[in-house]
This record gives sequence, structure tokens and C-alpha cells, in this order.
Amino acid sequence: MKKIRFVGLDVHAETITVAVAEPGRNGEVRSLGSIPNRLESVRKLVKKLEPVDQLQACYEAGPTGYVLYWQLTELGVKCEVVAPTLIPVKAGDRVKTDRKDAEKLARSYRAGDLTPVWVPDEAHEALRDLVRARLAAKRDQLRARHRLSKFLLRHGQRPSTKVKAWTVAYLNWVKKGVHFDQPAQDATLTDYLHEVEHEQERIARLEQAIDDAIKTMPERMRAVVEALQSLRGIAKISAVTVVAELGEVSRFKKPRQLMGYSGTVSSEHSSGERTRRGGITKTGNAHLRRIVIEAAWAYRHRPGIGTTLRARQKTASQPGGERYCLEGTTPIASPVHQAHSEGKDYTEGSHSRRPGAFGIHLGYRGCGRE
Repeated sequence: MKKIRFVGLDVHAETITVAVAEPGRNGEVRSLGSIPNRLESVRKLVKKLEPVDQLQACYEAGPTGYVLYWQLTELGVKCEVVAPTLIPVKAGDRVKTDRKDAEKLARSYRAGDLTPVWVPDEAHEALRDLVRARLAAKRDQLRARHRLSKFLLRHGQRPSTKVKAWTVAYLNWVKKGVHFDQPAQDATLTDYLHEVEHEQERIARLEQAIDDAIKTMPERMRAVVEALQSLRGIAKISAVTVVAELGEVSRFKKPRQLMGYSGTVSSEHSSGERTRRGGITKTGNAHLRRIVIEAAWAYRHRPGIGTTLRARQKTASQPGGERYCLEGTTPIASPVHQAHSEGKDYTEGSHSRRPGAFGIHLGYRGCGRE
């Protein structure tokens, strides 16, 4: 039987602090000091700790990404990236150093108290970076629009006719119909307007890159993206985001694990005969949770398949995509809309909802029952 040695790594941008836990419950846990965060130093460390088939290493997920994971894997060392928020912490521990963190990782790893995270492959990581870049651009666009609109509002500038904000007509009015007596204010307007246009071009460029990425992604991933678009509330960007953030759906053995990964399960504080459930935990992947909840709001509307959705279903590569859409649409939403159309409250068990609050509520209070 192999005697596995557990290596804890406290990783920073420039240094890696190393600790080793020897086999056995009472095995020694010792620090090996710090090494530069460079491939040559990592290779020397692995050679020092050989044989590699008796090593298991771990480090916390963080801003350094998965570079060290791939380096150790290529060197033959089994490595896991663990969730930092799920590492056991002693209540009275008030001393934190890199050495102590590395020793705690090695000790907890040996005890089996750490929870590994999913490490995306090269294709998933590249797609995820691109999707998150587009999300950052959308948020920057919102800020840029707010700056421009509030600047115009502060100076009493409004279009003479009713124009919907941020349309072509609205931007033409800003360019040609807004003028200030002070040159400094004209310079401010030009800068704000330039930023809005820049963000719009940036988003278009990133969305084109997403289209190109879909065409070149592996067939298995592309099939999932197309199949997801056969569901209501999920179009191209939402489907790509789900695939990029979720990875392989087959890695989840139960639906409960899938929902827990996105943090959309109800929190609970029960004791004895008292059962108390609250809102969703929000402890999972925030990007996945956001896109899933946004998609779920489509089920507020009456079930039906429009022209756009029907066209997406025809292009879905998964057979039966339309059947899944119908099964996932009608039975869930119909009771809600039927009660709403009759002017009654929709009641599920002992929990009643107002007519105006119909729809699918992920993590809705009181809906976390088994």
C-alpha cells in the first residue's frame, strides 16, 4: 500500500509556501519554506519530494487561476484546487501567516476536510473568459450611459419630442441637438458620448467573438449550447454562459448538487421540531445563478412558442429539444397562469402567492421543501 504524502501550497503571485503532511493520522506536518512561483522552482520541488505517485497537492482557488494545477499535473502530481470558503477554521485562531496557511491546508487535506472545485479544461476556460469579458463590457456600458444621462438631466437637457433612450434617434439628438455655452461642458459631453459609443462597439466586438467561438468549439459543447436555446428564456448569450460556467453537466450526480453549485437552494436553520427555511444561499457560482434566474423570469408569461423560439428549436442539434421545451414550459407555468387568469391566488401547499407574483421563483421563501 502506498504511503501518500499530502502537500499544502499557499500560492501568491510571486511565491509559493509549501508544507507537507506525512502519512498517518498523527504524521508530522512540517513547513518546507517558500519558493518562487516559477515553473523551474515547481519542477525542483517535485523532484525533491519524489516519488510523484506518492504525492497529492492542493491549494486554494484564487486570483492565480489554474496555472499551478496544470504545471503539477504535467509533472505527474495529483493536484486539487479547493474552495477557500469551505476550509475549516478554528474560532479562536487569530494568527494567520503563509506558513500556517500551508500547514493547515496539508493537515486538512490529509483529513479529507477540503472540498475540491471543478477545474475547467482549456476550451471551457477560454470561453468563460470571453463570456465574462462581455459581461464586464455590459456593466461598463451601463455606467457610461448613466454618466451621460445624469449629466444631461442635471443641465435640463431633454429632447423636444418623445424619444426612447439609447436608440439611434436619441444618440443623434445628443450629437446634434445638445449644445452648451461653456466649452468645458461641451468637452464633457463629447467625452461621455465617446465612452458610450466605445462600449457599444466593444460589446459588438465581443459578441462577434462569441459567435466565432461557438463555431470552433468542440462538437459536444456546441450541441449543448444549441439544445439549451430550445428552452424559453435562453438565447445564445445565456446558453453560452451556462455552458462556460457549468462545464460538464454529467459531473453532477443529482439535481440537488447542480442547484447547490449555483447557490439557488433555500437556506435552512432548523432545530428540533422547528423547521425554518429562508432565501437562497447565494454561496455558489454567482455568474451561473444570475443567468439562470434571468432566464426563469421568462416563465412569468403565458406558455407558448413564438417565432424566434421555434426557429431556435429547429436548429437544436439534440433530438427531442422541442419536447423538452414543452415539458419544461407548460406543466410548470400553466397552473400559475390559470389561477392568475381566474383572479385567484396560486397556492402551493400552505404557501399562497399574490396574482402579481406568479412565475418561477428560484429560492423563494418557503419553497425549499424536499
